[in-house]
Amino acid sequence: MIRLLFLGDIVGEPGRHAVTQAVPVFLKERDVDFVVVNGENAAGGRGITGKIAIDLLRAGVAVITTGDHVWDQKETAGFIASEPRLLRPVNYPPAAPGQGSIVLDTSKGKIAVVNVQCRTFMHPPLDNPFQAVEAEVERIRQETRVIFVDVHGETTSEKIAIGRFLDGRVSAVVGTHTHVQTADERVLPGGTAFLCDAGMCGPSESILGREIDPIIQRFTDCMPVSFPVARGPVHICGAMIEIDQNTGKAQSIQRIRELAR
Repeated sequence: MIRLLFLGDIVGEPGRHAVTQAVPVFLKERDVDFVVVNGENAAGGRGITGKIAIDLLRAGVAVITTGDHVWDQKETAGFIASEPRLLRPVNYPPAAPGQGSIVLDTSKGKIAVVNVQCRTFMHPPLDNPFQAVEAEVERIRQETRVIFVDVHGETTSEKIAIGRFLDGRVSAVVGTHTHVQTADERVLPGGTAFLCDAGMCGPSESILGREIDPIIQRFTDCMPVSFPVARGPVHICGAMIEIDQNTGKAQSIQRIRELAR
């Protein structure tokens, strides 16, 4: 059995600190075999840098996924081209640097991770996520049946549709982007674990990880204002998935929402 931990969008320094402290504990004390995190908001709440990616990998993260903020830090394009464990959505045009999936050898066999971005209310508009992820999954299934998919999107309907579309062909489909954890975790009929949104690893007393007052101000007066990352206690949100390494089918999925130590 493979125990895979996925942690949702890391928000700024508070989220980074919490995750780098928590991942070694999960690996040691909870028998986690493989850790995936979404890091697209890790650099001050927008994008990710090479240094941040390296810090997460050194803490025990195996793969870092991203989404629509992947290029918000200028240095990322150069770094991602040389670090295959940092993914960008697979439905970017082929000329984009980096890659949208990876297969890693582990003590329990090969484990694949795929990153795909939805299109509804998302910018920039990318290639059809259904076609792109299907082609990538079919290619990867020649190597391994253990496949985790981070589907980065705004709408629940599109993420659920991708989960159903891939049911029986991948081990798990977990959504990111909204920073709000959903309560619909289940193993679909074909053996694919699903959760519409993993939530975020960021400050609890916030609005999506940002300070509360500026966002309320923006909603009330419609004037431009900066949205600093909030401070205070941090919740770590995600999912723990148990996967049969022989069949690639999920046995269980459990939501994770814990106050960082």
